[in-house]
Parts: sequence; structure tokens; C-alpha cells
Amino acid sequence: MPIQSPQQEIDIPNSTIYDVLFGNIAEEDLGRIAITDDATGSQTTYGELKALIDAFAGALADRGVKPGVVVGLHCPNSLAFAVAFHGILRAGATVTTLGSLLNAHDVAKQLKDSGATFVLTTKLLGEAGVLGAEEAGIDPGNIIDLTDEATGLKALVGEGRPAPEVSIDPATHVAVLPYSSGTTGVPKGVRLSHRNLVANILQIGVRLGPNGLDRDSVVMCVLPFFHIYGMNVLLNSCLYVRAHVVTMPSFDLEKFLAAHQKHGITFTFIAPPIAVALAKHPLVDKFDIGSLETVLSGAAALDGQLANAVANRLGVRILQGFGMTETSPVTSVSDVGVTPLDSIGLPVSNTEVKIVDITTEDLEEIHPPANEGERSIEGEMWVRGPQVMLGYLNNEEATANTITPDGWLRTGDIANLDHLGNAYVVDRMKELIKYKGYQVAPAELEALLMTHEAIADAAVVGYLRESDGEELPRAFLVLQQGVDPNDPAVSAEALMEWVAERVTPYKKIRMVEFIDAIPKSSTGKILRKDCLLYTSPSPRDS
Repeated sequence: MPIQSPQQEIDIPNSTIYDVLFGNIAEEDLGRIAITDDATGSQTTYGELKALIDAFAGALADRGVKPGVVVGLHCPNSLAFAVAFHGILRAGATVTTLGSLLNAHDVAKQLKDSGATFVLTTKLLGEAGVLGAEEAGIDPGNIIDLTDEATGLKALVGEGRPAPEVSIDPATHVAVLPYSSGTTGVPKGVRLSHRNLVANILQIGVRLGPNGLDRDSVVMCVLPFFHIYGMNVLLNSCLYVRAHVVTMPSFDLEKFLAAHQKHGITFTFIAPPIAVALAKHPLVDKFDIGSLETVLSGAAALDGQLANAVANRLGVRILQGFGMTETSPVTSVSDVGVTPLDSIGLPVSNTEVKIVDITTEDLEEIHPPANEGERSIEGEMWVRGPQVMLGYLNNEEATANTITPDGWLRTGDIANLDHLGNAYVVDRMKELIKYKGYQVAPAELEALLMTHEAIADAAVVGYLRESDGEELPRAFLVLQQGVDPNDPAVSAEALMEWVAERVTPYKKIRMVEFIDAIPKSSTGKILRKDCLLYTSPSPRDS
């Protein structure tokens, strides 16, 4: 039997995102601070934010933005992002969010694939947005620089046009069209309806309310809004509970810590790379972040030892969540003081999870073990709930390969269960290294390497040895500041021996490369293919 949520089912209204977030703002909340833009220092109340969104939607509608239109949004975390994003939705259109680090060619590819006919960008991200829009053949009149004084957000809002009346079905209308990360294949447009996102906003609110996120929270939002994690968890869910959102356009550790001190941040969303910095970097001790109460990590699996290190150093409670673009994104979240730190916990409301043995022909379900302290065998995690996407854009084959006829979404993540049904993510199926027939999980080795006092960051990638076709676990390592790279104790051989003493033989690191930084996506996922760009002509092999 699938793992059920410990929380009761909740009613999911067939409502738009705008109606759920802004349609019923209480009188006493109109004057509450909704967003502080750390980059500009501006503060915007909930009443002002709603008015800005309505006016922006009116201006877009006057220019032809309506249901059926796709608008590309290329903007860093800011008040402008929130107004533009929700203004597009308020006008009844679909928004496809563009990554801040995309080059012009990749911007063009996404615009073409999504069918976008308008682009909202900003010169704060350089010329990629404009150049990409031009390459995609977007009408120059439909390319808007949000920061332009004469034609940008300020000017459009200043027209004072009323928001349009639109009629859409929230259950079937595509609200957002983000693109999957592409770390395991070609990026695909993920069709998420208003109801998908509304369902997850409510699910997140129910789970995180008892775990520290409420209307009194001051929330740090540095993870990118263009990604589904930032979009629906950091931005939308925080606005839903009427929290105070503090935006930062990009992550810089010193500025990140300074903002915590300045704004009295109480709740912070992070990804594992930020957890590494919070656990190990000396800069942390130079700032007063005593207001911080709760840290929630997502985007990639968080190792229990690392989580404990952050908790102990900062004196905070640590949560971990799981999700993916295809599930709006959250399917599971841990509970403070209940869930082990290295577990993603149990499903959120209205959600089922099961672990499937992919080595069996009938995909047999794996059940929790009987006894405390035991773990089930590993299998692929499947999820089902109202937050599961409508499907991939113009890709019925990929949709059918991902969602079963009875609604289960195959996550592609390998996990196991404890006796209570808590799930533990081991790795991505396509990232598993096969060594002599054994499956080696890179994340497990990375977590172990990160416990070594001399290692600041680590990535493990499979290396195909041409001589015999064997795939070898290969580590890319970043040493801590101040560590002498010539010290024999941190040589490739010494570190491989250190790992070998702590793992079963087939899991040993066989090759080591020392690099300056681990390449990662904007959401903290290791870009394993990019690690290979750092390869030396003759890496050390054991």
C-alpha cells in the first residue's frame, strides 16, 4: 500500500492563482509588508502589490496579452518579477520563466519551443533576453525591458488601466510553462495548470505552518523565482500565508548573511550548496543571524550530517523537502523534531508515495521494513496527487513515459523507506554509476566526502575506462581555504584510501581530480557533465 500523508485531505478549489493569493486579502493585511527588495531597498505592502499586479495586467491586456498567449519572463528575484509574473497570469496568459544564466541561443530555443510571442526581460541580466527574443523572431514591439523608464514596468503600471476580465478553466489552463532542468536529457516544457499550483500552495501551507512558516515569518528568498522551487514555494506560498518576503537577485554569501542580519530573517529556503557554506565558511561567524529559526533545504538531497552541522552551528531547526518541476514542485516535507534529518519525510496532504522495484518485471511495490532502525531495499520513487503536471508540452511520448495511466508520476529518483514510511532519496536513476555490475550512488559518496575536514565541496561522476569499458566512480574535489594542496594527507591517494576505509569495496573512489569549484545549476544541482571539462590529461587512478 502506498505511503499516505499523515495530514487530512484538504479541499482544492478550482480557482486561479490570483484569486487564491490576492482575491481575498483581509483588510488588516493590506498594510502589511509583502516584499522587501534587498537590491533596491523598496518595501511594498500587500495592498500595493495587488494594485501593481492589476495595473500591469491591464497594460499587458491592452497590448494583446490574453488567454492563449505565452509570455517569456527573464528577470531576477525582485519586486519586478513578482509584479510581472502575476500580472501575466492575471491577464489570463501563460508564463514561461527563463533562467537568469541562459545565453541568447538557449533563450531563443525556449521561446520558440514554448510558442512565446512576448518577452519581458531586464538589462540587469545583460543582453541575452533581448538577443534571444530577436533570434526567436519575437516582434520588437513585444520585447519589453522591465527596467526601462519610458516603456518598462513603471511606465506600464503608470498607465492605470484596469485588470481585464478573463474566463479560463483553472483545472486545464496552463498557468506556467517552466522547463525541466535537462540534467538527465533535453529540457522539456512542463505544463502546470492553475489548479496544480494552487493545490501545492495549499499543501505547502498546511505542512509548513506547524514547522515555522506563518504570517509572522520574515523569509529570505535567494533561490531563483524562475525555477519552480523559488516560484511556487518561496514566492507564492509565502505570499499565501501573508509572510514578509525578502528578495535577493543572486546568491553571494556575504550579502546573504548581511541581509539576514539587516532584515531579521526568521525562515530561509536553501539548497545543499548553501548548507555547505553555512556549515563550514568562516564568514558566517562575522554576522548576527540570531533571528533565524528555521532552514528548509530543497532542490537536491541533503545529507544528514551536513544538516546536523548547520543546525548545531546556527542553533536552528532544519527541514528537508522533495519535489520536482513536474509536481509543482513539493510532494514530501519533513517535520521538525520528528523526521530524521537525512529524510524527506512523509507526503504532503492529498499525496501518495510509493517505492517501486524496477528490477522486477511487474514493478513490485517495496514496503517499509518491520523494525525500527531498518531500511527497505532501494527502488524508484513514484508520486500521485493534484500537483502532478498536465504533461509535457508537445511531447506525448515523454508524458506517457513519465505518468502512468492511473496517475503515478515516475520521479526517476532512487529512494528507500524506514519503518515509519519516511523516504530517503539516494540518487537519480540516470546518475547511478555501474561498477562491475554494482550500482554506486554518487550522492552517497559526495555526502561522505563532505564530512572530511579538508574538503569544501565534492562531486562524483562516472568515468568510462576505455581499456575495459568499466565505469569508475571519479571524484572532483574542492579543498577548504587554507589547506595546503601539497600536504600528503590530502593527496588523491590519501583521500581515496580514506573513503575506502568507510565504504563497501565496490563503492570506492577510483579517481580524483582537484578543481576550484563544483559546477552547479542555479538551484544547486551538480552539473556532472560539466565536471568533465576540468579533466586533466591523466587523472589519478586507483
